[in-house]
Amino acid sequence: MPRFAANLTMLFNDAPFLDRFERAAAAGFQAVEFLFPYAYPAADLKARLDANGLKLVLHNLPPGDWDGGERGIACHPDRVEEFRAGVARGIEYATALGVGQLNCLAGKAPAGADPAVLRRTLVGNLKYAAGEFRKAGLKLLIEPINSYDIPGFFVNRTAEALSILDEVDADNAFVQYDLYHAQRMEGEIAATAQKHLGRIAHMQIADNPGRNEPGTGEMNYRFLFAHLDRIGYSGWIGCEYKPADAGPRGTEAGLGWIKTLAG
Repeated sequence: MPRFAANLTMLFNDAPFLDRFERAAAAGFQAVEFLFPYAYPAADLKARLDANGLKLVLHNLPPGDWDGGERGIACHPDRVEEFRAGVARGIEYATALGVGQLNCLAGKAPAGADPAVLRRTLVGNLKYAAGEFRKAGLKLLIEPINSYDIPGFFVNRTAEALSILDEVDADNAFVQYDLYHAQRMEGEIAATAQKHLGRIAHMQIADNPGRNEPGTGEMNYRFLFAHLDRIGYSGWIGCEYKPADAGPRGTEAGLGWIKTLAG
């Protein structure tokens, strides 16, 4: 059976963030992920993980001005020093929280920028991050994100991510394969996961359209979960979806998909 991690940025979000750890554990999750830890002291997050018997399996490097609309800075030529400072901060949190992998958001292409320059910048930043991560025993992930949800995002397709990783040439750098983003951009989920299994370190899920729970849209998650078992995917699967019921306890009300589609 697949191993699911609750994405606390998306799930249980009718509660304050630090209260979501207890909700996730009570709902049966053994692991969690979230976008960013940096608004909280690492010690506070670690205490919530430990108190609820939870493992943290993923968070992201600092993304720049998220509230201002930035979605990563790794491709921005004028932000290299800021990116490197974010790598150090990410490693600090990862070490304190016991997480073994961090995702690097490539960012949105600045208006009018030369794509070749942006790619060179991204590859250079990823090489630097992979080297620093190796010293800390961490995996570096990059994630293709669909251009409908985030117009202008620099890496949209699996092949792009793999080509960039070929240039980075680091044995601790992998793809974060989000099935929802992949469905929107390219389809071929099962075949792509099987073909590139050795280069995928983490997966995430949501259904399409709507980015709600598995089973609410067009994606055949019963088949996909069984397929991932058959091909030997052993990593965690992050539940990064919007609960269809936005009311109190909405996340818990929608968790029946785990038993019906993956049980």
